[in-house]
Amino acid sequence: MTIRPEEIEIMGRWLSRGGRISADANCSRIDTLVATHLREVARDPSGWDVLYIDPLDLRYWELVYLESDLQGGGPPTLRQLSAELARGKYGIDV
Repeated sequence: MTIRPEEIEIMGRWLSRGGRISADANCSRIDTLVATHLREVARDPSGWDVLYIDPLDLRYWELVYLESDLQGGGPPTLRQLSAELARGKYGIDV
């Protein structure tokens, strides 16, 4: 599984079905990408935000949880990050 060149963000959603909450296909895709394709580069001091690099095209990707008011920070979002933003937020030499 890879990330298409035109993609800049993959946003997961939680779905409510019959009173139960389940992760959508994007949540599963994000889990697979970070487990099998992307390489972890750094974590922010909180440990919640994680910076990855795509070994195929060398783009930086940030795993974040944008709904902090929800359990576990809500569903995951994987978004492309420029080298400059990665350097600024994660303090790494890119």
